[in-house]
This record gives sequence, structure tokens and C-alpha cells, in this order.
Amino acid sequence: MENDILKSAKDYISKTDWIFAKTYKTAPHEYTLRRAKPELETKFINFVLYIRSEGHDEEFCGKSYRYAKIGEYKYWTMGAPIEETTLINRAKA
Repeated sequence: MENDILKSAKDYISKTDWIFAKTYKTAPHEYTLRRAKPELETKFINFVLYIRSEGHDEEFCGKSYRYAKIGEYKYWTMGAPIEETTLINRAKA
């Protein structure tokens, strides 16, 4: 049975806009901005909490990030405190 934070994360995934990151052609991914959907603020925060509590650490370009896999994607933030986190990234897992 899914927990409430995972349900909230999946709801956020389906309701937000994902933007292709043009600056990283060697590491194709998308991102969503916290400010893009202010009505989803609570779901954004829950998603960040899910990534940080249920994810696993992986290295990318010499730096460690926490990734959470949901469906065919892995999701991550840049590691700032929640109140300073402005985006969530995703790439095909």
C-alpha cells in the first residue's frame, strides 16, 4: 500500500509542468520549478521529503545526490534545505 507522501508525489508529478534542460545535452533530463504551480506548494514539499527519506545516494560528476525512483523516472533535487529548494529534476531511470 502506498504511503500518503508517495501518493502526493505522484499527484505532483502528474499535475506539474516538466521543462527539458537544454543546457545539459550530455545528461538529458527535465525539471519543474516550485514557483510554477503555487497551488501545489504542499505537494512539492512532500515530494522533496519523499526523495530525501526514500531515495538512495548516487554520484554524478563527482558529487553525491539523493535519487528516488518512481515509475520510469528517477527524481532528485540539488540538496539545498527544503525552504531553499526551487526545483526537482527527473531523468529516465
